[in-house]
Amino acid sequence: MQLATRFDEAPLAYLLSALAAVIYLVATVALARGPRGRRVALVAISIELVGVLVVGTLSLADAAAFPDETVWSGYGRGYLFIPLVLPVLGLWLLLRRRAAGPAGH
Repeated sequence: MQLATRFDEAPLAYLLSALAAVIYLVATVALARGPRGRRVALVAISIELVGVLVVGTLSLADAAAFPDETVWSGYGRGYLFIPLVLPVLGLWLLLRRRAAGPAGH
């Protein structure tokens, strides 16, 4: 909705949020496909984590480039760091399941 109505206010933030939504959708669909989709989910969530780290670091290093607080600023500090925690938690769960074996035990 914000992409359609308020895009001009913060285009980069809204585009990054849309990209994150697509990445999480890809990961979810991949996981729904079973064990063969885990690799796709792992790559998708890794891309999300790299994005959060890069944008979070840039927002701290060059505050003038990010004048308004967004979900991406400071690794999501205004959002309880959820943008940072979600991909870390997702990767941890995926890698833990992989280490436990194909049955997930």
